[in-house]
Amino acid sequence: MKLLSVAVPCYNSAEYMSKCIDSLLPGGEDMEIIIVDDGSTDSTPEIAEKYRAAHPDIIRVVHKENGGHGSAVNTGLSNAAGLYFKVVDSDDWVKESALHAVLDYLRQAAGSSPQLDMLVTNYVYNKVGEHRHKVIHYRHSMPADRIFTWDEAKRFRKGHYILMHAVIFRTGLLRECGLKLPEHCFYVDNLYVFEPLPYVKNIRYLDVNFYYYYIGRTDQSVNQEIMISRLDQQIQVNRLMVDYFTSRECRQRTNAHPPLRAYMYNYLEIITTVSSVLALCSYTKEDMKRKSELWEYIRSRDYLLYHRLRYSVFGISMNLPGKGGRDLTVGAYKAARHFFNFN
Repeated sequence: MKLLSVAVPCYNSAEYMSKCIDSLLPGGEDMEIIIVDDGSTDSTPEIAEKYRAAHPDIIRVVHKENGGHGSAVNTGLSNAAGLYFKVVDSDDWVKESALHAVLDYLRQAAGSSPQLDMLVTNYVYNKVGEHRHKVIHYRHSMPADRIFTWDEAKRFRKGHYILMHAVIFRTGLLRECGLKLPEHCFYVDNLYVFEPLPYVKNIRYLDVNFYYYYIGRTDQSVNQEIMISRLDQQIQVNRLMVDYFTSRECRQRTNAHPPLRAYMYNYLEIITTVSSVLALCSYTKEDMKRKSELWEYIRSRDYLLYHRLRYSVFGISMNLPGKGGRDLTVGAYKAARHFFNFN
């Protein structure tokens, strides 16, 4: 069995996928790199096959019909033979020294007791045009010297969450929780770092800058204009998060762990805020209707959750009355975005 499986979803990634794959190859034969060609129409399939021919003991290639990022992650997971599983997007990369540190730790963790369910590392925003890159770390939220449980985790600051870039899951855990991401839908990474959490018992934080998250392509899904154009998909993911959070399964697994329940609520709150503010920035009747329908959907699923979200500071600011209220919220959002330099 391999120690770590890394899925690399690729769709028309010919221009940049080599940097990603080359950054993973120093991991050697303890790893398998699963290149998932998601129905590419450029030279991605040929590049993938060249890598497989050059590194047959490390590289695996799966060609499939286009199904979107979630479908590619699902395919990577179903083909994974490693004890642990990581997703690295084809326009991102990892730091070699940190990769060796991660593998060294996973070797120690393999077969140990208690069983490691989730490894968390730092990630770096590699934003075009900036000389200094922002490092997202978890030093104030997680102990860094031992395995710990949710009940030992510290409080996460608002807007500071565990994203896909930061996590490595135990492969068996992802299969146990039945994770299956929606196809032909963007922003499913929020589900990837949400639905498995109630199954996670033992966590380790490794304070290394491992994952480099590239920001700069105009066609990236996190570009604000593109996010507005795909608001229906953002809201689809938002609804699925509401469904899961209010499900009996989630309640049963989280009620005994208040810090985990609080973390998941806060993450759901920020995603709902993102959905709402994008609708406000759109200024179209169609998107304002989508926003109203989202809030009504939350009310129909769980009134107490709706009440808590709606009358939080974020909820009130997202639902100020009239055009003046909308303008005030959008202006505050733009100012905050400029000041804090977030995407």
